[in-house]
Formats: sequence, structure tokens, C-alpha cells
Amino acid sequence: MNAVTPFPAPAPHSGSRIAVRTSRALGWQGFGAELVNVSAGLHRIPAFHHHRVGVHVGAPVTAHCLCDARRLTRIQAHGDTDVIPAGLEGQWNDDAACTIFSIWFAEDFARRTFEQLALKSADAQLRPRLQMRDPRFQHLAWALRAELEADEPSDPLYAESLCTAMLVRLIGAEPPSGNRRRTLAPRTAARVIEFIDAHLDQRLTLDELAAQAQLSVPHFKVLFRDTLGVPVHQYVVQRRVERARTLLLQGRLSASQIALDTGFAHQSHMAHWMSRLLGVTPRELRGAAREDGVMSVLQETQR
Repeated sequence: MNAVTPFPAPAPHSGSRIAVRTSRALGWQGFGAELVNVSAGLHRIPAFHHHRVGVHVGAPVTAHCLCDARRLTRIQAHGDTDVIPAGLEGQWNDDAACTIFSIWFAEDFARRTFEQLALKSADAQLRPRLQMRDPRFQHLAWALRAELEADEPSDPLYAESLCTAMLVRLIGAEPPSGNRRRTLAPRTAARVIEFIDAHLDQRLTLDELAAQAQLSVPHFKVLFRDTLGVPVHQYVVQRRVERARTLLLQGRLSASQIALDTGFAHQSHMAHWMSRLLGVTPRELRGAAREDGVMSVLQETQR
């Protein structure tokens, strides 16, 4: 979206950046995040082919910034956000060590989102911003950070939903509404649900689910929630748990195989969500089923 802009007057790089959390193993595609410990000193960040957003975490620090010929000296507070579009370099000089929650969006991911909003070309792009303070964006960023730091993350659909909403917020747009319907048509809802159930063992994306409804991703998310009463990612997790419960009660497959067949990353991931949504672990569920089976046999023999 932006041509690479050369950085003027190279300065010696003196600071260090250490990622303490990363999304690389979480299956996120087209976007990602890291929690980075940043030392005091000068940091020159080269131009990348993806968009970057840095959100300050923790105690305030004084920072001197230079990006796209804009200079700013500020007290960087918790939640303050810098937006650096693809192709731009930046320079930050922090007076003290700090932590940054760093989010990136691939250009293809951002472009698809903007195209689906039917924006004019002049509006369908990110612009550099320093020390942005937007409570709604911060809410989305902290939700993504919680997902990054969770012992058992949700389905990648959740992170994708958050990042789509972030991009919409960054360009100041909203999902199209106007006189459009407020819920999915019954046949459309049934088609989407059937597709989800048929592909629970696979990684589902908002793009392919929205395509089943022949809608843009932002519009689909709104209509799905208003039709089913829950966000897309939450519905998918519920269906995975329901399918896993049925298979566990049948007792023909191992718990690890059931986790894979229902789209969970691993057995403990399945156990986490079953415990959270059903209040029982897979082992407890199977134990209760065996007890019920034994009781049924005893009752039959006593008749």
C-alpha cells in the first residue's frame, strides 16, 4: 500500500528488543502479535512489508519518535499506540526500559478487509499515527494480548475477529448496514452451520464462512451474532465441545484422537474448553458414562 520510504540520517542503534511472548505457534494467519521487552536507548525499526501497531504496556516512559518525517516527544502511557503502515521506517528513543505489545497485519489481510467495507481507495489504507489514544481500539488490543498470554487460547477465529475489528477501527470505518437485513436468512444460516459442522476438524476462517453466506466478513460477523446469539468463534468452540462430548460418550476413540477429530489443538486444549463450557473434564465425562452403564446393567439384572 505504501512505497518504501528511505530513512534520513542513520543513527547508531543502541537498544535491544526481546520477545517474551509470540503468536508463531498459535496458528494465526495473516496477522500476529508479540509481547516485547524494550531496553532504554535508540531503536531504529526498518520498513516491513506488513503493517505494524505498537501498544505501550505498563509504567510511563519518555519517548522521542520519528516516523514519516514526523517528530514527537511524549510521555508514553499505558495503552498509547503507534501505527506504522507497511513500507515506513521508524526511530524511537526511550529514556527507560518498557514493554510493547506489537501487532502486525499482512497487507493481503488488510486489503481484503478494506475491500469488503466498500471504501473509496483514498480511505482504504492505514496512515501513520503516533500516540493514538482510542479506548475502543485498546479494548480490542488487550483482548488479543489476553489471547496471546492464555494457557489455552481460543480458536484462531477469535484472534482473526479481533484483528479484523482493529483494522476497521484504525481506518474509522464501520461494517456496512444501511437498509440491509439484520439477521441471516434461515437457509443461509443453515448453510453456514452445516459447513461448520462438516469442517470442525479443520481450521476455519472468517473468509470461508462469510463466503458461505455470500457476505463480507465485517457484515457476516454482525449478522451471525445477531442470528445465533453468539459470535462466530464462540459458536465454533461450542460445536467442537458438543461433538467431542458425543464421541467421548460413545467410547470408541481415544481422547487424543477425539481432540484432533473435533479441531482442538491437542487433548489438553479440548479438556480446557470442556471444563469451561460443560463443567467436566473428558475423563470425568467418561467416568460418569461408565457408571451410568454399570447401573443400567445392574437394574436390568435385578428385574
